[in-house]
Amino acid sequence: MQSPVQGTVARLTVRGLLGSRRGILLAVVPVLLLMMSAVAAATSGDKHDLTVTILGRLGLGTLVPLLGLVVGTGVIATEIDDGSIVYLLAKPLPRWRIVTTKLIVAVLTTWLFSAVPTLLGGLLLYGTRDGLAFALTLGTMVAGAAYSALFLLLGVASRNAVVIGLGYALIWESLIGNFVKGARTLSIQQWGLSVAKAVASSGSLTADVALGAAVPLLLVVTAAATVLASVKLAGLTLASED
Repeated sequence: MQSPVQGTVARLTVRGLLGSRRGILLAVVPVLLLMMSAVAAATSGDKHDLTVTILGRLGLGTLVPLLGLVVGTGVIATEIDDGSIVYLLAKPLPRWRIVTTKLIVAVLTTWLFSAVPTLLGGLLLYGTRDGLAFALTLGTMVAGAAYSALFLLLGVASRNAVVIGLGYALIWESLIGNFVKGARTLSIQQWGLSVAKAVASSGSLTADVALGAAVPLLLVVTAAATVLASVKLAGLTLASED
């Protein structure tokens, strides 16, 4: 059975993702989260509320989808736009291996720049009480993986991936997903919060989506986006051959 990761593709993807101005942009998220956490930790406000607001609402609700957009589209959309994807597609590699390799790179990068600072920020703000820092970190990880898959698909499917993704991240996830109750069922952020709620102590977090719905939805979106991205990439191959 073939490994889902192809070493050469992974190395080239990491180099293209982090070896450019995009790498500097990615660093903004952890720096911002840690700076806000440090400032909040020095205040006299309710540390539980500050932790939930900064890491739950702002971090998971706004910064993580934006980070997922930059990473998810960045691992493949740039190659498609500049035509360099042709060299990769010319290699005797199953298209699904290209997609899964790029997805794994995207997920690990998203975790590095979002889950790690979330954990550090949570410990700085609230310590290990109620398991809140660890719960929000886990919620960030599962949501980050789903965002990575969704935006990877968008990067393959559209040349306007960043514009469409920004609309989704800022309007649906940050605005509608936070303030329109009926829409929260279809919000990756809320699915991540549901997982976090299940891990944290009782009453520490609230979520509008039941865990029994959130976990299947996370799995379905991640798997479906991966499969569709593989199909779309195969279509690009056929188009180039024609």
